[in-house]
Amino acid sequence: MKLVLSCEHAGNALPQQFKFIKDKKDPVWKTYRAYDPGAFKLFQELSKIADYNFDYKFSRLLIEPNRSLYHRNLFSEYSKSLTAEQKEQLINSFYLKYRSEVEQCIAELVGAGEEVVHISVHSFTPVLHAIERQTDIGLLYDPSRKEEKHFSKIFKEELLKEVELKIRFNYPYFGKADGFTTYLREKFRENYIGLELEVNQKFARNNKFSDDLMQHLKNGLLKTIQFKEISQLFDQQKIKV
Repeated sequence: MKLVLSCEHAGNALPQQFKFIKDKKDPVWKTYRAYDPGAFKLFQELSKIADYNFDYKFSRLLIEPNRSLYHRNLFSEYSKSLTAEQKEQLINSFYLKYRSEVEQCIAELVGAGEEVVHISVHSFTPVLHAIERQTDIGLLYDPSRKEEKHFSKIFKEELLKEVELKIRFNYPYFGKADGFTTYLREKFRENYIGLELEVNQKFARNNKFSDDLMQHLKNGLLKTIQFKEISQLFDQQKIKV
C-alpha cells in the first residue's frame, strides 16, 4: 500500500505573468477564497509518513485545480476575463501540469499492482454564507466505494482516539461532488482509495494549525494505514490456508 498526498489549495501565489490580475488593496487574496489556510503546513507534516506528495501553490482564484475543466467555477471572477490564449496557458502550464503529475504517479503505482491511498489535504472556512459549519474535521469519500467507506470509518475511529473533536463524513461537502479525487476515481476503478481531509480553519493561526493537532492527525492517518496493511496481510494468510 502506498500513501499519496496532494494539496490543491496550498498557497495564494500568482505566477509572474499573471500578477496583473491582483489588486493589492483587495483583501480577498488573503482569505479562504484564495487558498486553504493551514492546509499546506498540515500537508507538510503528513508528508513525513507519505510515499509521494504533491502541492499546488498558486491561488485558486487564478484557476481552480480541484475542479473539472467543464466546471463553471474553473476560472474565478478575477480570471474569467482573461483571453482565450491566457486561459489555455493556465490550463496547460499550471492546471494540467499539476494534475497530470499526480495522476501519472498513481497510474504507475496501480500499474505495478500497488494499492494507493490518496489523501487530498484541505481546510474549510467555519462560516459560509452566514451559516456556521457543524464539524471540526470532515472526511469526504464516495459511499458507493466500499474500500473508501471502510477506510474512512477506521480513520475516524483512529482520529477519535487522538482528539476530542467532531468528525463527520461527507461534510461540509459531498465526497462525490466535482473534485480531483472524484475525477481520479473514474480513472482508477480498482486499487485506489481517494479521500479529502477537511479541517476547520477556526483552528488555524497565522496560516498554521497547532503542532499538537497536526501530530494527532498524522498519528491517526498512520495508524489507519497500518491497520489496513495488517488486515490485508491477515486476509492473504487466510486465503493461503
